Amino acid sequence: MKFEERVIEIIYRSADVKSFRFPRPSEFSYKPGQYITIELEINGKRARKPFTLSSSPTDTEYIEFTKKLTGHEFSNALEQMDIGDKAVIEGPYGKLVFEDKYKKIGLLSGGIGITPMISICKYCTDKSLDTSIVLISSYKNENDCIFRRELREMETINPNLTFIETLTRPDEEWEGCQGRISESMISDKIPDYKERVFYICGPPPMVKSIASLLKNMDVASNKIKKESFTGY
Repeated sequence: MKFEERVIEIIYRSADVKSFRFPRPSEFSYKPGQYITIELEINGKRARKPFTLSSSPTDTEYIEFTKKLTGHEFSNALEQMDIGDKAVIEGPYGKLVFEDKYKKIGLLSGGIGITPMISICKYCTDKSLDTSIVLISSYKNENDCIFRRELREMETINPNLTFIETLTRPDEEWEGCQGRISESMISDKIPDYKERVFYICGPPPMVKSIASLLKNMDVASNKIKKESFTGY
């Protein structure tokens, strides 16, 4: 589906991460984890990039995508957007899709790769599904921990959700997990990992590395779903 809408809300998730919300057409449907493309006019030319939806299908009034501001041309155009500005939206696309039939899932994300995970977690929470979810999100430092408040709130109402943050460059006060997502971290935090379907999203090297270590841990290939985010 292709349609044009105006921005209705812009939310700062951190110093360099923004969420953009648009009205959701009644006929637009999608699944948790899918993405859309956003088309803008930049310097007299049309440009289009893909963005995973950080909203949930249960959000009936709006759709939302979230972008790390990188200084690249498309990113700068988004940074300059204001309420009322137009964008052409097309989708949904993508195979990193949560299916209700999965009763146990593991979500492993790096940085802005948390966007499909927040959609999945919100969907399961809003629908009161009994799906067991363990989400491990990796960031450089605590300033990068986007959607923390939303996920902690979900934990209080969804007994099947466990949310874990790990930092690769923590400050001295940090008391949580440290380091990149590893075999030992997965086996420690998700001891029943062989029973779960895994979703991985983040920078390409991180996604490739985690998919490889899951295979080394005897997780079947058909239980590993992945999507890489490159910066633009």
